[in-house]
Amino acid sequence: MTDHWVSTAKGRLFAKRWGGDSRKAPIVLFHDSLGCVALWRSFPEQLSAATGRTVIAYDRLGFGRSDPYPSRLDFDFMGEEAGVSLPALRRHFGFDRFVALGHSVGGEMAVMTAGAYPADCEAVVTVAAQSFIEDCTRAGIREAERAFAEPGAMDRLAKYHGDKAEWVLNAWIRTWLSPDFADWTLDADLARVRCPVLAVHGADDEYGSTEQPRRIVSLVAGPSTLEIIPGCGHVPHREQEGLLIELVSRFLERNAVDTVENAEIAS
Repeated sequence: MTDHWVSTAKGRLFAKRWGGDSRKAPIVLFHDSLGCVALWRSFPEQLSAATGRTVIAYDRLGFGRSDPYPSRLDFDFMGEEAGVSLPALRRHFGFDRFVALGHSVGGEMAVMTAGAYPADCEAVVTVAAQSFIEDCTRAGIREAERAFAEPGAMDRLAKYHGDKAEWVLNAWIRTWLSPDFADWTLDADLARVRCPVLAVHGADDEYGSTEQPRRIVSLVAGPSTLEIIPGCGHVPHREQEGLLIELVSRFLERNAVDTVENAEIAS
């Protein structure tokens, strides 16, 4: 595992790399609305060991150890990871092909990134991702807003985001509860995804029903697989880490191609 600082036009990103077989496309992790590299915990290391692939996780601008976000978060913030962050990561780490894996809103970002780079994205894994706005999504966020108003709650967020913690929380709540965001869907981006897709969702996810992943697998242009984890909530990589790694590893074994095989096909 190595730490890295990745330069972008808007500021520096903090990233970590867990080594794997350089012949295989790395797995790039996209974190959730309150997440960062540290909150993936043991998942990246265990995923790298199980798949034999390099795993790269980074803090989005404004999160974790990355530089502060230079302005208010716009409603098109999800697409920024494909347009700004991924090109910077590719330059820094020197990879072309990749696997995109995202948790919650990071799942939406993984989908958008795959759609933006259809020739280079080998596979997509969404974990507890949203594909449209549900009443339970908004209800879960309102409940979280109340919980963070309790004494000491913001201290837990500041542990990972420092003095950016209030911006992180407000960006999440303000965006997802805005009336202007009520009709948001991932439909157009899903239609651009041609690579294999694995959509994983907890049956008891408090931020989205199982209609979320069902919509994902029904609208992507490429082959898709749905996995619902019984008794699991919104954070499968913590609640069911071993099972999630098994699902991802099996999916990649079936669907992703390493760079040596790609070179042979191209020749």
